Amino acid sequence: MAELIELSNRVVDGYHFTWDQENEMFECRGRVMYDSDHDETPEPALWKAAIQLEKDLLKEGYNSEADHSEKGWVEVLIRN
Repeated sequence: MAELIELSNRVVDGYHFTWDQENEMFECRGRVMYDSDHDETPEPALWKAAIQLEKDLLKEGYNSEADHSEKGWVEVLIRN
């Protein structure tokens, strides 16, 4: 696996993902959206960008996983 020290901020489809060294993840905040159950979800274009970043990182040799939390945040985690 590539060294984590090589990771830095990334831009995917116009979204700026910030590298959080402490938590070993990229993060980006977009608009808060709601599904039919009124659960918070990320905006669709941001989620698509997070999935693309996950794929890019997998190609670079990182075990990555896209996820989202509340308030419009998406994360792309690096797993060991």
